[in-house]
Amino acid sequence: MKFSAQKIAELLEGRIEGNPKAEVNKLSKIEEGTQGSITFLANPKYTPYIYNTQASVVVVNNNFVPEQKISATLIYVENAYQSFAKLLELYNQIKRNKTGVSATAYIDKTARIGENVYIGEFVVIGENVEIANNVKIYPQSYIGDQTSIGENTIIYAGVKIYSDNIIGKNCTIHSGTVIGADGFGFAPNSDNNYMKIAQTGNVIIEDNVEIGANTCIDRATLGSTIIKKGVKLDNLIQIAHNVEIGENTVVVSQTGIAGSTKIGKNCMIGGQVGIIGHLKIADNVKIAAQSGIQKNILKEGAIVQGSPAFNYLQYQKSYIYFRKLPSLFEQDQNNKDDSQK
Repeated sequence: MKFSAQKIAELLEGRIEGNPKAEVNKLSKIEEGTQGSITFLANPKYTPYIYNTQASVVVVNNNFVPEQKISATLIYVENAYQSFAKLLELYNQIKRNKTGVSATAYIDKTARIGENVYIGEFVVIGENVEIANNVKIYPQSYIGDQTSIGENTIIYAGVKIYSDNIIGKNCTIHSGTVIGADGFGFAPNSDNNYMKIAQTGNVIIEDNVEIGANTCIDRATLGSTIIKKGVKLDNLIQIAHNVEIGENTVVVSQTGIAGSTKIGKNCMIGGQVGIIGHLKIADNVKIAAQSGIQKNILKEGAIVQGSPAFNYLQYQKSYIYFRKLPSLFEQDQNNKDDSQK
């Protein structure tokens, strides 16, 4: 699909300098631009590329002043980065604009399917499932019995959603993710082995949540594991039974959150963080990558680092001392040797 520079400028509420009829049908980096592509310039260090890019259209900030001749058509906007992000989202919407139900999909007769949905090849939809309008379910996904999926949600290929779960509106769930598998619940018994504890709860994912590839969210033992609205989860995350994650919290790859921990809203949790069970973490907390959380963080806005984690400024000071330990030890040894002479 082709768009003219004029049409894009209208969409972005921008001003054109150059050929308003220039057409584009793809996106590119400014240094890799080709004829028929659109790109953007926001970071000043990429300015040299605008003078030799082959892109047909470049989105630039209003304060950009060319120092040489530019062959591309320019679209001046208030914020080039945000405007290009808007174009990326539009491009994604066009790419994802699939509808229809594949002949190879299995849909139980009790399932209720909304309008304008896409259900790809070899999808399985169980009993009493509710699929709202404009949902897209890509090939080889499984939607278990009594599960509901809200409007405009996208389920990418190979996602497995067990029974009785609730997925909100405008969510995106990437390939390989498993939602609603059993929580890790076992009780030791007298025979020195373990009895499995039935996991009878579910998972509730509220609106506008994005879940990365190969992430696992376990169902609750009783009640619900809850991912609140606006949460963003990276790839390869483990969220255990009965965990609650507050609104707009961001969790980065390879983090593990143990059972029944409650995390507040607007938190930022770095990669490879480990959080033990039954803790409470306040709102607006930031946890540095590879930290280990072993106790409650009750102070709102706290920033912690280390394993076990503590105040990040104190951690940074402590790390300076830690790095100096070998030289301090060597100095101490030299002092002992001198005293024995």
